[in-house]
Amino acid sequence: MSSILNDVKHMLGRTEQDTSFDLDILIFINDAFGTLTQLGVGPVVGFQIAGPDNQWEEFYTDPRLNSVKSYLFLKAKMLFDPPETGFVLTAMQDQIKELEFRLNVVADYG
Repeated sequence: MSSILNDVKHMLGRTEQDTSFDLDILIFINDAFGTLTQLGVGPVVGFQIAGPDNQWEEFYTDPRLNSVKSYLFLKAKMLFDPPETGFVLTAMQDQIKELEFRLNVVADYG
């Protein structure tokens, strides 16, 4: 697996070497992990990252949770660089809701 922070940064169009927005992105990622905890996804005690050393397998190893990556990206994108058009915003919000539902279903049937 790979670094949670660096993967989200990559999906946001940032390079690993550009650390100028790492704190912002970390906060957005950890916010999304908080929501996942409330949905019953991931460790019962919650989860957060502190930097690029945190790997995906620290949060999950079950391949049924692979959509966590898309979810974290979309949540971070909405806060870090939200879309300018209403159509794209609505589409992203709908995708987030669908991912939350599907991840919650996986967590319920663990």
